[in-house]
Amino acid sequence: MTATETEPVAARPRRSDATANREALISAAQSLLAVDPNASLDAIAQAAKLSRRALYGHFPDRESLLDEVIVRGAGRINAVAEETDDPDPRVAIAGLAARLWREASAVRAAANIALENAHVLGTVRALAPLRRRVRALVKAGIESGAFRGDMSDRVLAFLVEETARATLRERWLTSKDGASTVVRVVLSIVGVPWTEQVALLEAHPEIVAAG
Repeated sequence: MTATETEPVAARPRRSDATANREALISAAQSLLAVDPNASLDAIAQAAKLSRRALYGHFPDRESLLDEVIVRGAGRINAVAEETDDPDPRVAIAGLAARLWREASAVRAAANIALENAHVLGTVRALAPLRRRVRALVKAGIESGAFRGDMSDRVLAFLVEETARATLRERWLTSKDGASTVVRVVLSIVGVPWTEQVALLEAHPEIVAAG
């Protein structure tokens, strides 16, 4: 190569500060939308310590930002669903409920966004793996006799999902008792008596342990 020849210019990697700003916006949106589904773009930008103009540099409108929050939240939630398993269906579904509580910010944000008509279908699609996992756990519980058998796995899984979502959205539940409450609610829905729940959690304290 002669002195007059030049090497091809490589594509510039995305600037680290731009990436950090985008992540800050998504994190701020998750936190604020978990509290208020109507949180404004101004509030989100302020929480991320960025200007509204900077926000628009990453997301052209509020809908695109909410779509990203749904995708991010669903990814974490679906991963939790796939990773949670146990031969005892009671332990498996209790563990899933507790782990979802620990992902409360993403769960609550996704649940709140799902209330908006424009995002219901997108949320349903994004959380399809979670729904399949819950239904599989419920079916296994019914077939083993551990869960109530007076309704189909489809109906019971729906009741678990709706009740758990409503409970997860209640911010008055503290981090200390929240996981235990969600677990007990889910176990009650599938038909596990409260006395059996006490014994189960005593035998498996890791289900509701912090961390």
